[in-house]
Amino acid sequence: MDASNLHRKILVTGANGLLGQYLVRQLLDQQYQVIAMGRGSDRLPFAGRPGYRYLESDLRNDDDLHKLLINERPASIVHAAALTQVDYCEKHQEECFDINVSGTARLLNHAHGCEHFIYVSTDFVFDGEKGHYLEDDVTCPVNWYGVTKQKAEQLTKESKVPYTIVRTCLVYGRNLPGTRSNIISWTKEKLEKKEPISVVADQFRTPTHVEDLSKGILLVLQKKAQGIFHISGKDTLTPYDMAMQAAGYFGLDTTLISKVNADSFRQPARRPLKTGFVIDKARRLLGYEPMSFEDGLKCAPP
Repeated sequence: MDASNLHRKILVTGANGLLGQYLVRQLLDQQYQVIAMGRGSDRLPFAGRPGYRYLESDLRNDDDLHKLLINERPASIVHAAALTQVDYCEKHQEECFDINVSGTARLLNHAHGCEHFIYVSTDFVFDGEKGHYLEDDVTCPVNWYGVTKQKAEQLTKESKVPYTIVRTCLVYGRNLPGTRSNIISWTKEKLEKKEPISVVADQFRTPTHVEDLSKGILLVLQKKAQGIFHISGKDTLTPYDMAMQAAGYFGLDTTLISKVNADSFRQPARRPLKTGFVIDKARRLLGYEPMSFEDGLKCAPP
C-alpha cells in the first residue's frame, strides 16, 4: 500500500462491469479514494470500505456528469463504461453512438482540471487482416462497435486533458455479481448442463484475464504513463482453443464442443478475424507482465 495515494481520488466509470469491479478493488487495496460510477444501483461488494463511494450516473445525462465532476473533482478518470455487445451495437447504432462516443465527449467536456484521463478501448478498432497489432498501427474497424470506439479514441486524443488509451482484447475472468458471462463462464455453464456448443476456430485473439487488465491500468495510473498502450494476454488463441482448454481444466466433456468457422454464424456484426496485440511497449514502459491463459483458467469460475 502507498500512503501517498490516500488523497488521490479516482473516478471509475462502468464500475458495475467485470473490469470495473476488479479495478475498484485493486485501487482500494492501494489506498486510493474511489468514486465508482455506474448505471443503476451499486452492485459492488465494497460498501463500507474506507475511501469508497458509489454514485449512480448516466453518460447520456450531461447535467448529471457536470454536477458529478464539479463536486468530486477527481485527480484521474478511468473511463471503462461502454456499450460493448457487438451485435446489439450493430442493430442499435444510435444508442451505441450516444453512449460510446457522445458519452465520452460529455465526460471529456467536464473533465477540466483532471490530471489524467484513461480511456479503455478494444482490439475491434482494427480490421483483423494482420493480427498482432502495435499501438501505432492504423485503425480500420469492420463493425459499428469498433467505429464508435475508434471515434471515442479520437475525441480522447483531441481533448486538452492528459490521456492514455488502453486497448485490450477478449477479457475473461471470474464473474462477479451483476456481470455478463464471458467465454470461460459460458463454456463451463453450457457443458455442465450437457449442452453442445459451437465455437469459432478461425478468429485469433490474445485473451486477457481481467486481473491483468486492471493491473495494467493501475500501472498506467502509478507511472502517469501517457499515449496508447496495448494491454492483453500473451497467448494467441482462438475461441475454440479457449473453450477446449477450459473444458479440459474443469473436467468437462470436450466432445460437446464443435469447431466452426465464423462464416457459419449469422450475426449482425462482422468480427475481425485476426487481432491480438504485441505488448512489448507495456512490458518495457510499465513493467506489465500478464499471466498465461493456463494460469488465467485457475482464476476463472470454480
